[in-house]
Amino acid sequence: MRPTILNPLFASVSSLPGIGPKLVKVLTRLLGGTEPVGARVIDALFHLPSGVLDRRLRPKLIDAPFEVLVMVAVTPERYIPSTGRGPFRVYCSDDTADLMLAFFVPQTAWIENALPIGQKRWVSGKIELFDGIRQMAHPDRMVDEAGLKALPLIEPVYPLTEGLYPRQIQKAAQEALAKTPELAEWQDPAWLKSQNWPGFREALASIHSPQTPEAVALDAPERLRLAYDELLASQLALAMVRASNKALPGLAVEGTGAITAKIEAALPFSLTSSQVTALADIRADMAGPTRMLRLLQGDVGSGKTVVALLAMATMVEGGRQAALMAPTEILARQHLATIRPLADAAGLRLGIVTGRDKPKERARMQEALRSGEIDIVVGTHALFQEEVEFRDLGLAIVDEQHRFGVHQRLALGRKNAAIDVLVMTATPIPRSLVLTYFGDMDASALREKPAGRKPVDTRLISLERLGEVVSGLGRLLQTGARAYWVCPLIAESETLDVAAAEDRYNHLASIFGDKVGLLHGQMKGTDKDAVMARFIAGDLRVLVSTTVIEVGVNVPEATVMVVEHAERFGLAQLHQLRGRIGRGSDKSTCLLLYKGPLGEVAKKRLEIMRETEDGFRIAEEDLKLRGEGDVLGTRQSGMPGFKVANLDVHRHLLPTANDDARLVLARDPQLTSPRGEALRALLYLFERDEAVRLLRSG
Repeated sequence: MRPTILNPLFASVSSLPGIGPKLVKVLTRLLGGTEPVGARVIDALFHLPSGVLDRRLRPKLIDAPFEVLVMVAVTPERYIPSTGRGPFRVYCSDDTADLMLAFFVPQTAWIENALPIGQKRWVSGKIELFDGIRQMAHPDRMVDEAGLKALPLIEPVYPLTEGLYPRQIQKAAQEALAKTPELAEWQDPAWLKSQNWPGFREALASIHSPQTPEAVALDAPERLRLAYDELLASQLALAMVRASNKALPGLAVEGTGAITAKIEAALPFSLTSSQVTALADIRADMAGPTRMLRLLQGDVGSGKTVVALLAMATMVEGGRQAALMAPTEILARQHLATIRPLADAAGLRLGIVTGRDKPKERARMQEALRSGEIDIVVGTHALFQEEVEFRDLGLAIVDEQHRFGVHQRLALGRKNAAIDVLVMTATPIPRSLVLTYFGDMDASALREKPAGRKPVDTRLISLERLGEVVSGLGRLLQTGARAYWVCPLIAESETLDVAAAEDRYNHLASIFGDKVGLLHGQMKGTDKDAVMARFIAGDLRVLVSTTVIEVGVNVPEATVMVVEHAERFGLAQLHQLRGRIGRGSDKSTCLLLYKGPLGEVAKKRLEIMRETEDGFRIAEEDLKLRGEGDVLGTRQSGMPGFKVANLDVHRHLLPTANDDARLVLARDPQLTSPRGEALRALLYLFERDEAVRLLRSG
């Protein structure tokens, strides 16, 4: 249960003075929130300023610098009403110079009331020189002496949305702060002292009512304190998931080697050294007394699926079942097609479960899983459904982890208390992001490509040369080549000048006829399968697609990848897409088409793609250039959305938060000590409580 002291923070923002239904809607649009509550008090509290207005500079007009925020005392002398498109002007002066105030959206009565002729007023804004006259357009404040005394010298500036005024969000933040109670300190006192950080509420007060511009900076002590709070909450929740997983007894399984030997004998290549090492790690985990929770990172084409099959075969040798889960049906069927010849050679019995199975087929498969007739099942999220029961599920392998939410992962864990879990990701992830998204998981990495994989020739080409690219593609198709052509959107967008897959398909089909196919995420599953089958068979030579082919599609005969508007894709996506080719014995080419002029970051990203095929290096470079959001591709459910922490700035705090979380749980696994009780409040504040609750019920 959430501590009652926190309840006011989780109430609707409508509980704050001066916020009616109309403003609740606007704040919900800005801050997020779900019906019926909408934006909550805590959302306003954690909506931190992005900058400040610094009104400490108060010069005479003659000394006032241009293009710098100043507060000047002037006396209005005359009004010049607007004519046509001209502004409403107020001529003012002090005893050193003149100033013209310009209002381009004039509200005459309001201006005359705020700036009465002959009475001293303080105005705030930036002065510029216009036709030799000092001018200030739309002062942000106009006050008398009493108003000046009430005006903060440093005023916070918040991110806004349409229909919301700066003072409304300032007031909401102040009222949210007033509702924030003094809470027991959850941080280690020695750590706080060594960092010279303030208390939690003190930090929030300092940021929402800054006394200096530096107080709102991302590296200010106040902001570092709050960022560390959030990172600690995240690491603590992940550590609790991990501890709970480890606390549940595993069933030690040691394979006989009989089935795996047959699979290895059927492989057309020998395992790489990193595949051998990863398998040794996985088998040691499975033979141990606690449940396995391991992350297997493999670069594109590094042979993760073979490692997964051999791990599942080891589990079957121990008398139990295994499941391989994929995020899409295309990928699930691809996995099945890849492992079937090897499984058949070893006598393994395979099955597949997807959301599109017909009722009769689904019932037959469920019975086969219950009775143990199936050794290994491949499937999508349909494997999570309650009616799917196993005779004895021992190993679950989750492919492309970041596409599954925490609910689904834990639901899979509940299928069997003694289940081992192996998470596979085809996106190499820097260590700091492994900590962020997975906690301190055991990790294995496949860095080498299997023998026979050829390097891909990657070229950057301006979209202005599109005609040349299409002509070159025509010549390649005559040699029997197959090509992917990837576009960023399905249909033409009014806001983005990008090629639509449908338009590009029509364009290429008008040139190459029925050899061109179209594949995108909005098509029915059966239609997708049919198009993919025709491409695999060679009936289609060009597959125009969205990023639905990014993961797992395996057509060794495809040797060309064209990515249109490559500058709009993340590095991780581009790396995944390029990994769809270079899988056969023929030379492969990846053409990254870009629309110039390119910005500095986009240019660097595309050049990295040309320089290297090392996914681990690409991930690190991506992290430097774009920050954590892009390294794992599109944000999916199950990824922690940080409210306060910014990993580009606060990443250095992650290892400490991870160490602290592990130490806390080693000393106080149930969080019952005074610090443990305070940490429970922290988990609720940053809404990491659900993972803990799911964990305990699972």
